Amino acid sequence: MSGTDFTSQAGSVVRSGHRPRASGAARRSVYRWSMRLLVAVLLVIEVGPLLWMLIQSFKTSNEFLTGSPWALPHSLDFDNWKVAWTTGDIPTYFKNSVLAVFPSLFFIIVLSSAAAFGIEVMKWRFSNTVLILFLAGLLIPLQMVLLPMFTIYFHLHLLNTLWALIIAYTGTGLPLGVFMMTSYFRAIPRETLEAATLDGASLYRAFWHVALPMITGAIFTVAVVQFFFIWNDLLLSLTFITSNSRRTIQTGLLNFTGQYGAVDWGPTFAAVCMTIIPTLLLYLILNKRVMRGLTAGGVKG
Repeated sequence: MSGTDFTSQAGSVVRSGHRPRASGAARRSVYRWSMRLLVAVLLVIEVGPLLWMLIQSFKTSNEFLTGSPWALPHSLDFDNWKVAWTTGDIPTYFKNSVLAVFPSLFFIIVLSSAAAFGIEVMKWRFSNTVLILFLAGLLIPLQMVLLPMFTIYFHLHLLNTLWALIIAYTGTGLPLGVFMMTSYFRAIPRETLEAATLDGASLYRAFWHVALPMITGAIFTVAVVQFFFIWNDLLLSLTFITSNSRRTIQTGLLNFTGQYGAVDWGPTFAAVCMTIIPTLLLYLILNKRVMRGLTAGGVKG
């Protein structure tokens, strides 16, 4: 074989083999770095405001008046946190939020699971119509029902009570709860429920002891999703609660506005941090489980 033929064959091998591999590796490297850059940008957008707010909670009043809003505090002084916790009455607002949120979650889970079981498992004549009526609740803006609800609560003497919030949260959370629970019940094998019926289980026993244990992940997911919706509510609490002793954590933050609209920014930022940090930690801990629960209802078993 001549030297020219050997050189041409080697060149063809290089052209046919190594260059495409190098080009493919380069594309994968560019893709990885672009994804890393995108994640870094999103991380800055999401975490940056939280860190900035945490930094502001340690500043004094003089630092807010004379310093730059981007400057670091001179010291980590927890006086703002103490003022927000004591003078700002944060424990009372936390207690009211807990007393309003968790009973609402209980009613939403029980009622939505029972309704979804009746709609999807029992399959009666108007089950699809009832499901559509529940789904229609997702299309109605909350602002449209505020005035009728306020009028009803006024005549029932429920204004400035936590029952007003519990009933409102339960009613507004049922459409989404029924929709999600229906998809989860759809994924349950019908053979399991039929076997329970053949073994002599009544309808209620099949619901409580067979169906519900099979959707514990779904119940957990619905509870967490609804928890974030209800805990962060401002509109309903601001509409139905005017007494300071019944305010929830979100409306309680309005008390940090002083006379003539003046705001004591240090305690205000500290109070907001107290509100966000628990829910943020809860989300970080339960994030993967919630994601698995949200996708589980879309797979038919």
